[in-house]
Amino acid sequence: MKKIITATAVSATFACAAHAQSSVTLYGIVDAGLTYVSNEVSKDSTVTSDGRVTGGKAMFGMTGGNIQPSRWGLRGVEDLGGGLKTVFNLESGFNIANGNQAVSNKLFNRQAYVGLSNEYGTVSFGRQYDSVVDYLAPLTAAGSWGGTYFAHPGDNDNANSSISVNNSVKFQSANYAGFSMSGLYGFSNNAGFADNRAYSVGAGYRNGGLQLGAAYLQYQGMDLNQSNGAVSGGTFAASAVSGVQNQRTWGLGGSYAFGPFILGTVFTQSRFQDKFSDISVRYNNYEVNARYNLTPELGLGAAYTYTQALRAAPGTSDTNTGAAHWNQFGLQADYSLSRRTDIYAEAVTQLGANNGRGLNAVQINGTSAPSTASNQFLVTTGIRHRF
Repeated sequence: MKKIITATAVSATFACAAHAQSSVTLYGIVDAGLTYVSNEVSKDSTVTSDGRVTGGKAMFGMTGGNIQPSRWGLRGVEDLGGGLKTVFNLESGFNIANGNQAVSNKLFNRQAYVGLSNEYGTVSFGRQYDSVVDYLAPLTAAGSWGGTYFAHPGDNDNANSSISVNNSVKFQSANYAGFSMSGLYGFSNNAGFADNRAYSVGAGYRNGGLQLGAAYLQYQGMDLNQSNGAVSGGTFAASAVSGVQNQRTWGLGGSYAFGPFILGTVFTQSRFQDKFSDISVRYNNYEVNARYNLTPELGLGAAYTYTQALRAAPGTSDTNTGAAHWNQFGLQADYSLSRRTDIYAEAVTQLGANNGRGLNAVQINGTSAPSTASNQFLVTTGIRHRF
């Protein structure tokens, strides 16, 4: 049960205006299990003269956040009267296996914002998610039922919400006959106005079993002002290709529910621009996913994603240089023990064109290291509790 503290119940301790009604809700997710991963790079791995990696080993151990990263948070609302409300949300991720913060030196690494809300929508200020997370993620397996390991390679499009935007102002509209939209701008907080800023827009439509979504985002000047800019760490591009300056992602998708069966499809494209070598890398992600509730307690899910990476040579528009691709298959069975607790089992495999590093690496999202072969296989089972 969510823990709710009402201001009216503690008015003897905290003074408040007579007309104001406010509440603070404590919530969270705790997710842990056992995971096997094949072919991970190890301390014994070596790199051959042609760039291949050898000496990989399997990993088996206890892991957290297998479906959803563990987190705790506080959200609150105060009624200011006349339909106007103050809202806030503070959310912190952590590693249940060792108790560490998900991101060092960031207590509220997931979200931290405050704003005003009325019948037309909400304007909020702080660390927040972009429009891809708002409208495309719920149509993917990673952003709905599948979770971390079902994300597109490296979460290159942020559909698994790996990145939150600092210094951001966001507008989220109300729902108008099934239609809604959002827009976000993240300030660089630097004299160089474009040094590490971000912006995104998105829209969605829901009617009965039909759900549609589209979004665009851009992170600009990510190689500058890393300390307090809009994007600080957590980017797939920064580790895959050195000196990444800009990321542009767009996509669209839809899903339809036929009773207990839901079928969805999503396309996203992410383009990364390297400042130093003038190399542009474009990732195209094509996903189809399905989930069937066999009983009210037991749900079965499956997803397939084809990802293509095209690298343009310096000074050209040729995208056939250094191409790579991945095929990823995932299966999940999830059983609800109660409204708030479930147990799960997942299997995910990723097949790549080769077993190089960087652009060509084969690595299931959320694992500790890339594969030393042209494939990687993962099995996990665990328990998740929501409070």
